[in-house]
Amino acid sequence: MGILYSEPICQAAYQNDLGQVWRWVKEDNHYVDIQDGFNGDTPLICACRRGHLRIVSFLLKRNANVNLRNKKERTCLHYAVKKRFTFFDYLLIVLLMPVLLIGYFLMVSKTKQNEMLVRMLLAAGVDINATDCYGYTALHYACQMKNQTLIPLLLEARADPTIRNKQGESSLDIAQKLKFSQIALMLRKAS
Repeated sequence: MGILYSEPICQAAYQNDLGQVWRWVKEDNHYVDIQDGFNGDTPLICACRRGHLRIVSFLLKRNANVNLRNKKERTCLHYAVKKRFTFFDYLLIVLLMPVLLIGYFLMVSKTKQNEMLVRMLLAAGVDINATDCYGYTALHYACQMKNQTLIPLLLEARADPTIRNKQGESSLDIAQKLKFSQIALMLRKAS
């Protein structure tokens, strides 16, 4: 299940098919930044939606534009920060937790992969303060998801905690509203 794309390279990036992505880019390098006709996702956005590090790395080496936006005005960073565990991930974690803490190590591994994905995008020069159609930045989404791993990373990359979304809320407002006191403290220090 998932999203169906009209552009084959976008579908391949979403499904983690590096071989197909490589074939499309080999045929014509303009496919690196092609945008899907339906929602405007690029192959990089598609790979970030699912956290496919190898595809992201490959596309970045091919100079994919990290600042292209889809029809919701989101960049690849918005999706990398919004990345969550899948139902299957949670199921594996719960089932494997009692077995030598394998579930815990799986959870830590998935979290580290997401952090690495965000680091790759930041190193590639993604606009850290890009806002989507709702006025949300990556920092807004990280606060909304209580992501204590990514928030310091975004703040270190100069994410602006004072940017307000279309409802007039800053990242700090979101953290306070959701009663995430540690995150609110981090954001106050950064302001």
